[in-house]
Amino acid sequence: MKTLYTAEAVVTGEGRDGHARSSDGVLDVDLAVPTEMGGSGGATNPEQLFAAGYAACFHSALRTIARREKTELGESTITAQVGIGPIENRGFGLAVKLVIDMPGTERAEAERLVEAAHQVCPYSNATRGNVDVVLEVA
Repeated sequence: MKTLYTAEAVVTGEGRDGHARSSDGVLDVDLAVPTEMGGSGGATNPEQLFAAGYAACFHSALRTIARREKTELGESTITAQVGIGPIENRGFGLAVKLVIDMPGTERAEAERLVEAAHQVCPYSNATRGNVDVVLEVA
């Protein structure tokens, strides 16, 4: 793979209860364990950051496929839900659900575009075989 861009971030503090900053300073956020996991909440967490990244990446992949095929998507949205939970005898794992909303696009066409985007999205390629990803066309 020829690398086109490398993101870099440093986390300090206690990991999930710490601070993350990108090398260019654009990302500069406190981190906190969610209250649902026994933490204090009140700041972002790795799952939220992953959800935002996956949704943005998938949306770009979807729009790229649509442009190539000269299909108008209109005001499409991607909602990413990232869950975390224990895996028996192996620590913790993630599960992802992407809800894709493409108003005005026929369902069969929407499903075809979503599947094509899932094949080229870098996040989809990185998670394939490692993370359960559910694609739901709204």
